[in-house]
Amino acid sequence: MTDIQDIITENSRRTSRLPADCDYITGDPSDPTRTPADIPWERGTVYLPASMVADPEFTRLSSHHQYARLRHRHDFAYWAATCVKIRHKLTGQNVDFKLNAPQRRVVAMLEADRVAGRPLRIIMLKARQWGGSTLVQMYFAWIQTIHRTNWNSLICAHVRDTAATIRGMYDTMLSAYPRQYWDDDEPPAFRAWQGARNTREISGRGCRVTIASSFGQDSSRGLDATMAHLSEVAFWKDTDKMSPDEFIRSVCGGVPMVPLSFIAMESTANGTGNFFHTEWLRASAGDSAYRPVFVAWHEIEIYRSPCPDPQALWNAMDKYERNLWDMGLTLEMIQWYHDKRREIGNDTAMHAEYPTTPDEAFANTGNGVFEPAHVEQMRKNCRTPLDIAEYDNSTAGRILLRTPGADGSLSIWALPDRAKPRWADRYIVTVDVGGRSLRSDPSVIAVFDRFPHGPGSLPEVVAQWRGHTYHDMLGHYAAKVAGAYHNALLVIESNSLESSAEGGSQYILEELNDTYPNLYVRTRRDGWREETTESRVGFHTNIRTKSLIVTALVAAVREGLYIERDTGACNEMLTYELRADGSYAAKRGHHDDLVMTRAMALYIHSTLGAPVPKITAGTFFRTPSW
Repeated sequence: MTDIQDIITENSRRTSRLPADCDYITGDPSDPTRTPADIPWERGTVYLPASMVADPEFTRLSSHHQYARLRHRHDFAYWAATCVKIRHKLTGQNVDFKLNAPQRRVVAMLEADRVAGRPLRIIMLKARQWGGSTLVQMYFAWIQTIHRTNWNSLICAHVRDTAATIRGMYDTMLSAYPRQYWDDDEPPAFRAWQGARNTREISGRGCRVTIASSFGQDSSRGLDATMAHLSEVAFWKDTDKMSPDEFIRSVCGGVPMVPLSFIAMESTANGTGNFFHTEWLRASAGDSAYRPVFVAWHEIEIYRSPCPDPQALWNAMDKYERNLWDMGLTLEMIQWYHDKRREIGNDTAMHAEYPTTPDEAFANTGNGVFEPAHVEQMRKNCRTPLDIAEYDNSTAGRILLRTPGADGSLSIWALPDRAKPRWADRYIVTVDVGGRSLRSDPSVIAVFDRFPHGPGSLPEVVAQWRGHTYHDMLGHYAAKVAGAYHNALLVIESNSLESSAEGGSQYILEELNDTYPNLYVRTRRDGWREETTESRVGFHTNIRTKSLIVTALVAAVREGLYIERDTGACNEMLTYELRADGSYAAKRGHHDDLVMTRAMALYIHSTLGAPVPKITAGTFFRTPSW
């Protein structure tokens, strides 16, 4: 049994190490970018930004006013606390803007880039009540009121009211700005600019602030902006007329890569696979110019409650809350979480509103079919395909390398097994039929090894082709691939061929049925009967069958019941969603062809039962074996 006194002792140690409130005048003595200095206008030693101490004006200071003005230029936290009023979230009163611990962490990141002369770029996954949007807007204001004139900014949100609310922070700041620190004869305020309804200019600075919404993208195109605050990006609508990624790239493409230029993309999570989630993953992997910013709920100081009875809390904690303790959280944090969780009464909603990790935030929002955590676990098995150039001297190698489409290539993770005995239907080849043009959905041929390490082992993706081609060439090539893999059971999604306007597509199935020895016939294999008892070649996807096979795939991903090798399939799963009408489909602008080949293969695998040895080796369809 855990000794509660040991828990209390450890909790005291953790509490003592939490970030303390920082005196904006004294400065943070633990900050390595600050230098101790004795200033005649301050009491005791203060810790100033090293850039301020190195400024030639520092040695010529002769008054508190000069000192404050120089420090405003180098010390954002000091400027914020002495010049900025913001509306307090809990009291509604206008108060000095004193940075909290998460804000100080983000400012340290921004200041490192600013001092180094790098453009400022962040992507921020928001949590509630820590002031991320306020921080971004006030940092913009600091640049526009202290550092630059004629330095324009854009605020664009999913709806105009949100953008207007963000600019309202600026109104509050200007209305209370200390006159002794304002250079221009006109008082600090917004004024109209050339009759534009959505643009205001800061008096005396020549800096314009424009608001826009994701629904009025045309109004913000071509703006002369060097800073852009893009809010709630994950909720921007993607329609035929509006594409978030194209619009954001258009806006960001106009922001020059110069010092003090600033782009901040921020949003609460709204599922996976959208533009914001994709950019977050790129930034987190270090593949983007943007720095990722996430503030977990437990970093926010208001999310802590007194813990009057540590033993009672400890006894009431479930596995998730014990994990929070193992992560290093304090009892006061867990007490707040425990009480809030009981109030909400729904773990999914709790994780969405108060995420502990970015993955948790994304996983518990939106309408995604697959849990991101399950997909990321599966992604660990993905591999770079074999270099099959060394096999091109074989007959089979030459045939398979001659792929049917110029934009597609064959990826092989495992060659057909030469070992004996061979098993009937050891391999399954599924084909999702797409279109011929590059703008259409691609076609996919996926090869599954049902038991790569003998009966009882997990099925595994061993080869794949994805691209655009004629339907007849696709069918013939799929048969060659299936033939190379021990005359695999060849499963062709028949919807596209049965309804295709491409002449003779139905004949393709009939021809394959006459020439390939192991073609999937749905009434023979699975007993499903449609309007007729006649056997039909191919797998027909309809409302009933799609729901069945997708549900089975979700379970397989969750339980780790197959081995995925292709990262593209993992990416598709993150963009696959359950729509309001109950149907499954890829998100707009994405594809589901890889997902469907997996869903078909795993369902059919489950219907074939235990492996049976082949009686004869058989002859591969127009392709010698490896």
